[in-house]
Amino acid sequence: MSSRRIIPLSPVTPPAKPLPLPERPQLEAPPPLSLYVHFPWCVRKCPYCDFNSHAPREGGIPEQAWLDAVLADLQHALPQVWGRRVHSVFIGGGTPSLMSAATLDGLLTGIRMLLPLDPLAEVTLEANPGTVEAGRFRDYRAAGVNRISLGIQSFDDAMLAKIGRIHGGDEARRAIDAARTHFERVNLDLMYALPGQTLDMALADLDTAIGFGVQHLSCYHLTLEPNTPFAHNPPALPDDDTAADMQEAIESRLAAAGFAHYETSAFARPHEQSRHNLNYWTFGDYLGIGPGAHGKLSSHEGIRREMRHKHPGRYLEGAARNDFIQEAREVSVAELPFEFMMNALRLTEGVPAKLFAARTGVPIETITDELAQARERGLLEMAEGQLRPTLQGRRFLNELLQVFLRD
Repeated sequence: MSSRRIIPLSPVTPPAKPLPLPERPQLEAPPPLSLYVHFPWCVRKCPYCDFNSHAPREGGIPEQAWLDAVLADLQHALPQVWGRRVHSVFIGGGTPSLMSAATLDGLLTGIRMLLPLDPLAEVTLEANPGTVEAGRFRDYRAAGVNRISLGIQSFDDAMLAKIGRIHGGDEARRAIDAARTHFERVNLDLMYALPGQTLDMALADLDTAIGFGVQHLSCYHLTLEPNTPFAHNPPALPDDDTAADMQEAIESRLAAAGFAHYETSAFARPHEQSRHNLNYWTFGDYLGIGPGAHGKLSSHEGIRREMRHKHPGRYLEGAARNDFIQEAREVSVAELPFEFMMNALRLTEGVPAKLFAARTGVPIETITDELAQARERGLLEMAEGQLRPTLQGRRFLNELLQVFLRD
């Protein structure tokens, strides 16, 4: 990002000597719980994508085997979340809209039978244009999905072709119309700083999206992730200053249209924030099931992170012997400040300072030096009991987070 956007702030007097870190976190109560379900198959993998997604092999997608495996995975995990109510469900991928309505209905029925799902739970399903039709959306709604997240990325056919998407602009528009017919809550994913994209082109995409009257937009800067085709053979992207201009223009245009910029890449009309993602960003708990799914679960013993077997074949094979976990580890007390801030400081308005101790089990007085340093560098504000990144902190989020990274 260009240095012309640095905003100097006045230094702040450091607080008193910090408390030492405790040996173990002392959680008084577990945080809210969400459920993430991963469906790993796509029609074709996009060249910028580093998610755990795979084109199906000959014979197609093994939907029934996947459904049986994820429900067995959930049942096997029940002792870790016993008695805890689930406040949101997110079915991501991959392209979950490739699954049949019968499979989705079986999944949500199984979840309701095994977990106490809040009657008002947000249930989101990711979908891509080119893989959906109005009848399928109607059946998804009947099965219990109440929020759709559409991977639009752009409405420009040339841009979509350059980033390897399987749909065109007209298909994107039809998919949004179909989603709006059956769902009151719709998110659109857009990308900017695409190969050969100008500021006017990025804003044209944004204006088209706003025109559909959706309640939530996620706007992402295209990045070249390691081990992707784009990383090995990079396309010509807009320079940093042009990308920064796009970001600022997008934020301004959305603010004028009534969208609050509540998270680094997320914009919502009043009361329409993604409740599932807010639980991530406020360091809530989430159980992740399905190939490669990640989870974070708190208990009186500490905070545990898990990852399921990543490759779909390995995951399905392991299900027969209740072998779902590829990696699991306890998060050390020294890691918790960074882990908490890595999520909470994505939120534009930050979080209540008291949430730090409630979600980590560590007194906030253990990080007084780090808080003072972040404030002195103009990256963080502390006012009215709130921890909040400054504009400079949001622009240089990685620099802000490094303050809380301990050896």
